[in-house]
Amino acid sequence: MMDTGASEEELVGKKKTNGSIIGRWFGFKVSDEQQNNVFCRECRKSVATKGSSTTNLFHHLQLRHKVQYEECVKLRAVAQTAKSSEVPAVKQATLQHSYTPAVPYDTKSEKWGEITKAVAYHIAKDMVPISTVEQEGFIQLLKTLDRRYQLPSRKYFTREALPKMYTEVRQSLAAQLTKVSHFALTTDLWSSRTCEPYMSVTIHFMEDWELKTACLQTSYFPQDHTREHIAEALQDVLKTWKLNPTGLVAITTDNGANIVKAVQLNKWPRIQCFGHRLHLAIGHAMDDARITRAISLCKKVVSSFSYSWRKRRELAEVQIQLGLPSHQLLTEATTRWGSRLVMIERVVEQERALSKVLSVDMKTRPLVPTWQDIEVLEAVQKALKPCQDFTDALSGEKYVTLSYVRPVLHLFNTSLLAPGEEDSELLDLLDMASFVDPRFRAKYIPSEKINALKHKLILEAESLLSYQGTCLSELTDPA
Repeated sequence: MMDTGASEEELVGKKKTNGSIIGRWFGFKVSDEQQNNVFCRECRKSVATKGSSTTNLFHHLQLRHKVQYEECVKLRAVAQTAKSSEVPAVKQATLQHSYTPAVPYDTKSEKWGEITKAVAYHIAKDMVPISTVEQEGFIQLLKTLDRRYQLPSRKYFTREALPKMYTEVRQSLAAQLTKVSHFALTTDLWSSRTCEPYMSVTIHFMEDWELKTACLQTSYFPQDHTREHIAEALQDVLKTWKLNPTGLVAITTDNGANIVKAVQLNKWPRIQCFGHRLHLAIGHAMDDARITRAISLCKKVVSSFSYSWRKRRELAEVQIQLGLPSHQLLTEATTRWGSRLVMIERVVEQERALSKVLSVDMKTRPLVPTWQDIEVLEAVQKALKPCQDFTDALSGEKYVTLSYVRPVLHLFNTSLLAPGEEDSELLDLLDMASFVDPRFRAKYIPSEKINALKHKLILEAESLLSYQGTCLSELTDPA
């Protein structure tokens, strides 16, 4: 039973006080060692409090003791004014902290050069804009890490730091290549986002039984892309790096007529890029009206969500409702067929959520994939998935990829293109159609299948004759 009054018993203050002014008007019984129940000194009434909160105490004074409440408010205001006017204690700076900001590193010192070289390496390796050295956040980061370091200007990195690093890397690679007796090259002509033409040349060689790869150059190529100009540019690469043409094992290129003729003009051994040919083959294989329609629909669906934050938000909500992965849609890059596969996989995965979101809006309702579209996309996904694994295997830099081509072709024939159980009926039909055609007969049919095929054809013929006899008897029967 809670005590509602303190009668004339003495009230004491809180044992562990935080200096709160409100404590002047409240206290605890002497017998209450735990100090659980608070009493008002004015009316001797118990006031319920929660923990160390003093809100109810202020309310009690405000409702029952107006004079005391006004006095409490005035005292609090005075205390807060005095507290805000106090001068904070200044912590004495250490000798190191006081001395180091005033003495920056000398620009010729080892420490200054080490940090500057690290910044230049960051710009080159991570391909960040040189203007990064002028950004306030980056400057503050370096100042926090080392107060004595002063970051040089953007012009310094453009004219000195980066060219010096390029020279060092080039000299190191050139020294490394002097020990190389045999090597292979890879080259390609391409255009930047601003449509400027470039030619890249990469070298591959063995060092201590480890495959090494280095980009020799990515040079501006404004000349007409004729075979003569390309052949001359490739020869200049070997001369610049002092590489002996007799050590060139092979050069890998795409199927561009100009690059093929340029290599022939130099009389260099050439290897066709398997990945490029695979890309072209997949592109031609998908040149089908049904596939084209389904992929076009995929692009439109992805586009509708890319330009609408509301739809992306609704998609996220529906994904949670349907228990689907919280994945964003992905679009394709026309130069990489693998990105098309990724786009298809994501649309198939999110098909139920996409249909639910698109069907709500009249404008996007026609974009809801039909079951025929999904069936086509699933078939394309099933067919292209192994090709993606093959492409990844043929895109390595740490191992020889030429030796992968033959095993990959074998897997194509024995695995990817091998007939499955669901294809047996279709294959039998195709075999029978070819066998009864006078132009082909058994020419394209394996010899071990011919006897079984003849037997099946006889059964089919007998079945057909029996069916025709039954139909004839039904027609002639007067009943």
